[in-house]
Amino acid sequence: MNYIIKPTLWMAVLPIILLSLIFVSCSDRNRITRTLETPPVIFPDYTDVTIPANIAPLNFKLADTCEYEKAIAIFERGTQRFELKEKKGQFSIPFTTWKKLMQDASGEILRVTIQAKLQGQWVGFPSFQIFVAPEPVDSWLAYRLIEPGYEVWNEMGLYQRCLENFDERLIIHNKRTGYNCINCHSFCMQNPEKMLFHMRAINAGTLLIDGDRIEKLNTKTDQTMSALVYPSWHPSGRYVAFSVNDTKQAFHTTSSNRVEVFDFASDVVVYDVNKHEIISTPLLRSDSIFETFPTFSPNGKTLFFCSADTFHMPNEYDKVKYSLCSISFDPENRRFGTRVDTLYNAKSRGGKSVSFPRVSPDGKFLMFTLSGYGNFSIWHKDADLYMIDLQSKRITPLEAINSKDVESYHSWSSNSRWVVFSSRRIDGLYTRPYIAYIDGDGKPAKPFLLPQKDVDFYHRLMLSYNIPEFITDAVKQNGFKLSDIAINEKGIDVTYAGNR
Repeated sequence: MNYIIKPTLWMAVLPIILLSLIFVSCSDRNRITRTLETPPVIFPDYTDVTIPANIAPLNFKLADTCEYEKAIAIFERGTQRFELKEKKGQFSIPFTTWKKLMQDASGEILRVTIQAKLQGQWVGFPSFQIFVAPEPVDSWLAYRLIEPGYEVWNEMGLYQRCLENFDERLIIHNKRTGYNCINCHSFCMQNPEKMLFHMRAINAGTLLIDGDRIEKLNTKTDQTMSALVYPSWHPSGRYVAFSVNDTKQAFHTTSSNRVEVFDFASDVVVYDVNKHEIISTPLLRSDSIFETFPTFSPNGKTLFFCSADTFHMPNEYDKVKYSLCSISFDPENRRFGTRVDTLYNAKSRGGKSVSFPRVSPDGKFLMFTLSGYGNFSIWHKDADLYMIDLQSKRITPLEAINSKDVESYHSWSSNSRWVVFSSRRIDGLYTRPYIAYIDGDGKPAKPFLLPQKDVDFYHRLMLSYNIPEFITDAVKQNGFKLSDIAINEKGIDVTYAGNR
């Protein structure tokens, strides 16, 4: 016999059925029989981090997810609350839900509670917090993806990622330029329309992009030891400071520092974008001193750089200790100062060595990497990040940022409240991009790993993130156009205009 429920009866019964399902589901998930004392171990570690409100969803997973039958995460901010069920071992936060949660969240706290079913019983973890900073982060990040070794190269490319979602775009790939080496991309004040990058080996040259104007430059001159290397834009966009280096590399068989990169000689010069000329000073081109890693101050009147006494290389590679120095620069008259000042003296401060100085756009702080020796610290296990208050000259280690593994290259956001840096803390092999909040007093918060849509992305990616740089928007130049110029144009010969 078939029974037919009349519409009026069905409408009365349906709410009761749905309500009973909700009660069964909720009682199953929230019947906590035991509350744990230790917080959950999650990957990536987003516990107690500080984030911008415009960041992509922080998808994560329980590190020991195989032990749990089910798990839910409860997100709460003020009166807002939503529950997320773990699927395929991950908590994947719906994009619209996350954006709604982050709307008007600046300066507030997000509370996350995880509950999991273990051996038929639900357990609860202590809640953790995520702090939402008052200031946003620049919306894009540029970086190079490369294989982790440096003895040879194969495929590599410059990429850009929207930090507000998971959109990644290619800027240029070396398979379009003869599989050459593409490196040292740099932007003028986080401006995606004013950038440069080098190409080595086949189709060698420097591509400088200024809006719709693209130039290929041949930067080796008879007066300089090499083509231009490590860059830093002048804030005006008229100049770019570079090092010129006679660089070699070696490989350890027993040391935890797998790769050594060192200079037999190095100088610092400044390139005039408008005149296609290089200028310098004897204070930056000494035969008895290694000078490298220049960077301009935001007002363009000071040039910071790393400086070390020369040693017999490579036998004494581990004796080279770089100090942090500066010299004044007059952009109107293209002239350097008459003396070099030292901000961090490697000889008098514990014998450590400085690399990668970078000044915050507000001019208040200078961040640098400090390691035991040398200047190419991206493989040095002891490499940590430090900060100088440029007004008080006080130097402090960034303990909230540093880990037991390598922290190396770093760059600032345009509002001086965020830094992105490379770290090998996950596995000691690959560099990954971490983002950290820096408050107005220069105090850092706990950093967070760049979010990915798939939580297991970093465990599968066999490439390192190299030179992460914040940019305010996406690079619009077409990669095929850049490749065509790289391959088919001879390039402009840069000249050396002498000392100033």
